[in-house]
Amino acid sequence: MSHGPLAGIVVADLTRALAGPHATMMLGDLGATVIKVETPGAGDDTRGWGPPFRDGESTYFLSANRNKRSIELDLKSDDGRRTLEALVRKADVLVENFRTGVLERLGFGPDRLSELNPRLVVLSISGFGHDGPEGGRPGYDQIAQGEAGLMSLTGSGPDDPQRVGVPIADLLAGMYGAYGVLAALIERQHTGAGQVVRTSLLAAVVGVHASQGTKWTVAGEVGHAQGNHHPSICPYGLFHTRDGAVQIAIGSEGLWRRFCTTFGLDPDRPGLATNPERVANRATVIELVEELFAGHDTAQLLTTLAEAGIPAGKVRDLSEVYEWDQTRSQGLLLDAFHPTLGPITVPGPPLRFFGSDGTEQTFAGHTAPPLLGADSAVIRAWLANEATLEADT
Repeated sequence: MSHGPLAGIVVADLTRALAGPHATMMLGDLGATVIKVETPGAGDDTRGWGPPFRDGESTYFLSANRNKRSIELDLKSDDGRRTLEALVRKADVLVENFRTGVLERLGFGPDRLSELNPRLVVLSISGFGHDGPEGGRPGYDQIAQGEAGLMSLTGSGPDDPQRVGVPIADLLAGMYGAYGVLAALIERQHTGAGQVVRTSLLAAVVGVHASQGTKWTVAGEVGHAQGNHHPSICPYGLFHTRDGAVQIAIGSEGLWRRFCTTFGLDPDRPGLATNPERVANRATVIELVEELFAGHDTAQLLTTLAEAGIPAGKVRDLSEVYEWDQTRSQGLLLDAFHPTLGPITVPGPPLRFFGSDGTEQTFAGHTAPPLLGADSAVIRAWLANEATLEADT
């Protein structure tokens, strides 16, 4: 059993809410020792976010803080600053998502952090960037989804902008941040020096515009929301059945011909023979497929599509996702023991690792999110070289 690829790496986690905690949770999933610094008596903002709560514990907090330790520090006090200085000296990574300038006012700007630990990798996550004409704006997920264009691409149509159903700007910023930390740690092996990695909610969302971005920057066309149908491929989207809905993805001309053969259609019908034609005549294609599927039950239709080799799927709610054997087979559920709640199951790490012989590596020590300040004493003892943490092994 492995301690994880990042075993021995210590992360000082000064983050709260979601973008930063998601980044540090990703590092903790990979075996890093993550020390979450929290405000005394209050902790991370998300400890109070709900409902739902279970026995006083916020399920929101539980979603972003597995595999961490918690220490309470008042960073405006002399003791808090001294303790943080000691932690910085021993850490490999520091992650923060304060508003721009807050860490500097606390006395821990980039120059001071580098002075304390020249090998320190610092990840700083902001709302709209650390500089530029709007660099000081606070970052909230839904505002970023709107400002970064994602909501204009999401919804039933151009006049119906919708947020994505999870805080995707926060989550993407955390993912990009963790990715940047790993790159900086690799570079440190060659240079011996740390560096500052910066990303933002704005950068993260723009970074995933994909073809919608080049649609504008290259072709000069502005994308807009088109409901549950692909902007560049047709038919590709959600269609209603007699008792529900099915999604199909006809991503090639070969699949189009197979689809037509299965349902008795003419693949060379004028105006529908090629993907560009079908996109141009999207309304006609959607009406045609809707009429075909309306006479079928979902389960039987999915069987027919699978037998024909046509990519398809149903729309599951989250209870169905977590009860799905395929989800469980991928290690996407993690059982852990919480000191208040007892045994709990939380969504697990989305990565799996295999050795050259094909054997899957399992990581030791996955832990439930910590109680506020639960590890304060042992962390202080470790900083004073009077105790050990897993990072020392």
